Amino acid sequence: MLERIRIVLVNTSHPGNIGSVARAMKTMGLSELYLVSPEQFPHPKAIEMASGASDVLDQAVVVETLDDAIADCHLVIGTSARMRTIPWPLFSPREMIEKIKQEPASSQIAFLFGREQSGLTNRELQRCHLHTQIPANPHYSSLNIAAAVQVIAYEIRVASLDQTSLQDEWDYRLATADEMEKFFTHLQEVLIEVDFLKMNAPRKLMTRLRRLFFRARPDVMEMNILRGMLTAVQESRKK
Repeated sequence: MLERIRIVLVNTSHPGNIGSVARAMKTMGLSELYLVSPEQFPHPKAIEMASGASDVLDQAVVVETLDDAIADCHLVIGTSARMRTIPWPLFSPREMIEKIKQEPASSQIAFLFGREQSGLTNRELQRCHLHTQIPANPHYSSLNIAAAVQVIAYEIRVASLDQTSLQDEWDYRLATADEMEKFFTHLQEVLIEVDFLKMNAPRKLMTRLRRLFFRARPDVMEMNILRGMLTAVQESRKK
């Protein structure tokens, strides 16, 4: 389990926080760190705060966009302390780990952590299959990003120590985040073409469809079928 968990930090502003996250990861056996457009990295403060986990920093992958960080992931989990207008499947860290334990052994899993001051945007959270929320004190729920990563990493560590091979082998791998995003683009194009989706009054239709298909977790064959159906609709309209 530990080898297929990716920690993704989005637009981190303070390099010391990146170092503290690396330390939190290494203490729990995690090593795959992706940084989306960090404001300052590499930086001496990151190395200082890593306190011996500089190897995690050395192999950290710095990318420009969230797409680059999660394109090959099969399950993307967003962390958030806020409730959303449109509810998304939401679990505590411990509940989330139980979900992860049922994932195919080949699944690449990403946990997204947002900016220190504002967290993940709604658009970024809509790129996630599931959301997790740490059940902190409701009167003071603000966690330092490294502390939040430490909580999640601890739950992953505990689960990895007693995990048994319960996953059923599936005939096809799950669709990746990149494949899902291409499907959503294709779906929106077709819905506009058939005049079902009106861009001047979308009423959050695509957001709700994202939630639906993220819950369904289609595999790559199912995704090919869905894309084929959309293409057939487009071709029939040209005749």
